[in-house]
Formats: sequence, C-alpha cells, structure tokens
Amino acid sequence: MNEILRQDAEGVAAENINWEKLKNSKVLITGASGMIGSSMARVLTVVKEKHRMYMEIYALVRNPHRLPEDIRDKVSVIKHDVTQPLETGEAFDYIIHAASPASPLIMKDDPVGTIAANTLGAFYTLELARKSKAKGYLFISSREIYGQPYGDQKEFKEDTYGFVDPLSPRSCYPEGKKAAETMCASFKAQYGLNVKIARLAHTYGPGMSVDDGRVQADFLRDVINRRNILLKSEGKPVRTYTYVSDAVSAIFYILFNSGEMVYNISSRESTVSIRQLAETLAEAYPERNLKLVFDIPKENVNTGTAPFTLGILNSERLQKLGWKPAYSLKEGLMRTVEYLEQR
Repeated sequence: MNEILRQDAEGVAAENINWEKLKNSKVLITGASGMIGSSMARVLTVVKEKHRMYMEIYALVRNPHRLPEDIRDKVSVIKHDVTQPLETGEAFDYIIHAASPASPLIMKDDPVGTIAANTLGAFYTLELARKSKAKGYLFISSREIYGQPYGDQKEFKEDTYGFVDPLSPRSCYPEGKKAAETMCASFKAQYGLNVKIARLAHTYGPGMSVDDGRVQADFLRDVINRRNILLKSEGKPVRTYTYVSDAVSAIFYILFNSGEMVYNISSRESTVSIRQLAETLAEAYPERNLKLVFDIPKENVNTGTAPFTLGILNSERLQKLGWKPAYSLKEGLMRTVEYLEQR
C-alpha cells in the first residue's frame, strides 16, 4: 500500500469512532473505485485488521479494473451499474451509496447519467437496505444541493437553502442529490430505516483524477508538471476544501456516532477563494518558482462547473460529535501532490 494511503487510512481508523458496530457485519459501498468510496473501503480493511473483527466488505463498481490494487483482494467485488435494479443475494448491515459522477465534464456531457446515478441509485440501494433490514444507510450528498445563497447569506446550516435552477441541465447533479435526499427521508418515515446524509464540500486528495475538470484538479496538474498555475477566471468564488481522509472520518462519525439525519462536512479553516487556492499551492513550492497566469475567455464558456459563487458550509453540528480535520489546506494539498508525483 502506498505510504500516504496507509497513513491516511490508519489515521481514520484511530479516530474515536464506534467501530464496534461493525463486528460480524456485512458492509456494501457503491462507487468503491472512486476517491471517496475507495478511501472508505481502505479504512474498513484497516479497521478489520486492527480490531481483529469479522467483517465482510463489498465493493460495488461498474469497472472492477478501476478498483485500487491494494484493496482489490481484501473486498468482495460486485460488478453493477447502480442505475439498474440491484439484487445481490446478500443481506447487508450497512450500505453506503457513494456512486455518482463528480466531474463537471461528465455532468456537462451526460446529465441524464449523472442524475440517474443519484436518484435511481439511491432508490435501488435504499430498497436493498430495506429488504436487508440494514442497521444503517448513508448517502453521500453535496454542498451543491444548497445552490446559490439568497441575499447576504454567507453560510449554510443543515436547514437553510439557496437557489438551484431546476431547468438547467447542469442542475442534474444538485437536483439529483436533492431528490435522493428526499428519498432517504421518505424511506426513514415510511419504513423506519436508519438513514444518514453526509453533505460534502469540495473534496480532494489521493485517489482524485487530475483530468476531471474541477479547478483543484487543474491546479494540481499544473503543479506536478512544474508549470505556472493557469486561472481561467479572476478566481473570486469562495469554496471550502476538505482533504479526503478528513471527509472519510467525518462520514464514519456520521454513520456510527450521530443522532441527527443530515450533517455538513467542511473544514472551516480551509475556506478560500479559487485564487487563494492557487496561491496556496504556489507558496507551498517556492523552489519551483510557480506563478499565477490568467487566461480569461472573452465569452462565457460552458465548462460544466457549478455556477455558485459563495456558500460556505457550517459544520458545527458535525464538530459536536468530536470530529475535526487532521490536515490544513496546505498540508492536504502537499500530501496530494506527493502522492500524485509518486505515481
């Protein structure tokens, strides 16, 4: 296992999370080849070994070859598309639905597939949880469900919402997440299913693709190629960035230590503008002499990125569970660069 991946997984496994709930359990993770899903699966393999407990980990993926090699032999692989009915022949104690396109490029080119992965995927996995009489179900949601803040609203708590245009094809992602959340609440109300919702801010780290069109991916690609960091705007939108292992530890806090249904996940200290994100990366590597270069198109170009300019997540509810991020923005970015350069 890569050293950074090992450190991240062991760090989460050492958190004060009620891992005992996993004894003699079967856990299903959809989207297990993605950054979030694979990180969760990796943590569970470490927890299983550290606590010497019996646990079966199932990884649901469309393409088994994309599952990281270090966990491939430690999980049971299910090849399946979550937009299709799901019958595994197994009853699961915990189901985590993490399968969803996260790339703006995919959202632009395949809005139907994007909304289907969240809505149909949520329905079929919730149905499986109901039939399994699962102890817990967790849906990975997004900051994007909040949309654009109204007026002078600066941050979002779990019960405050902004505006999302339902007729924009780019809304396939936030509206898909919102519909899936309503499905979660409906299964809880009608069937008593123990459902949890984790709303993530912008997440980055080992396992991410540097070619998916997100701004942090573009900047990281520039850094590892030792070229000036290119901005295609003035970089004014403000976002909160969370390192992947911090996000994963939060998810497990929510699943095993929480009483509420929905929680924001964000690192308040890592709230910066896009320009400040680029500056942080450049300042982290003074020996590379990286500069910020602006190439702003004269006309609006549809890149598939979210149109929201502000919307900081308030994570006080999560922090009351005992969670706090282990890494600063600079530390997380440098760990990501080190991992990418090792590869």
